[in-house]
Amino acid sequence: MLPALWPGDIVEIAICSLEDLRPGEIVLALRDSRFFLHRFVAPCKPSGFLLCGDSMPGSDPQFPLEAFLGRLVRNANDAFDTTWFAVKWSRALGLLLCHCSLARRLALKLHHLRKASAGEFRDRELAADIRSAELEAL
Repeated sequence: MLPALWPGDIVEIAICSLEDLRPGEIVLALRDSRFFLHRFVAPCKPSGFLLCGDSMPGSDPQFPLEAFLGRLVRNANDAFDTTWFAVKWSRALGLLLCHCSLARRLALKLHHLRKASAGEFRDRELAADIRSAELEAL
C-alpha cells in the first residue's frame, strides 16, 4: 500500500459493515490466510467486493463478503488523510512506485534508513533512562 502505508506501520482497524464504506477507504480483508490492507473500490452485489492496492496496476480478484474484517481508522505512525485529494495523490504516487522499480527501491531504502535512525535514537534514550534508573537505585 505504498505510499499510504509503509512496512512497519501500526494501524488501528474498526469493525464496520460494507454498506458503511466509501470508495477509497483502506480496509482489512483476509483471503487464503493472508491479510490485505487495500483501498475499497466497490461492492459486488450480492457476493463480494473489490479492493486495489495503491501500488498495484489493477484491482485484486473479487473478495467474498466473509473476507471483510474492518476499515482502517488510524495509522499510528503518521497522520492519516482520507480526503479526495490525498487518496488520488496516494494512488498516483503508488502507480509510479508500481511501474518504476528504481523509484520503489529508493523509497523503501529511504524509509528503512529513516526508521533505523529513529530506532537508534530511541535506543539511546532508553539506555540513558535505564542508566539513570540504576544510578537512582544505588
